[in-house]
Amino acid sequence: MSIYDVDTNELIEKAAEALKKVEAVKMPKWAVFVKTGVGKERPPERQDWWYTRAASVLRKIYIDGPIGVSKLRAKYKSKANMGHKPERVYKGSGKVIRAILQQLEKAELIKFAEKGLHKGRIITPKGKSFLDKACKELK
Repeated sequence: MSIYDVDTNELIEKAAEALKKVEAVKMPKWAVFVKTGVGKERPPERQDWWYTRAASVLRKIYIDGPIGVSKLRAKYKSKANMGHKPERVYKGSGKVIRAILQQLEKAELIKFAEKGLHKGRIITPKGKSFLDKACKELK
């Protein structure tokens, strides 16, 4: 069973529930007030959005290999409503992504590595088994 065999939304929800039990991954106090990007008007409505985003980031790192904050910000972009003007695309919040990456590194689910010209975070065997275990629970 791998992450490619199950529904993405179900996997992220299952992994988010499992991340709530991990000691190193905790929602900071300031996360209640922040938006997830410049293009958003309000903070997320879900109380546990931090764990959902952390599970989503972990899945993205599993799939895309060494990936950094800039590429992850581009993956979590959003369109801003400019009124009568055309919409504009903005990147996601870098602070949120950096904090999640630091927490996932502390939990030893990801690590920093270089592969050729590319450098960034990659998933560790512990992180891979964490997501594979979530996949097995879904099936």
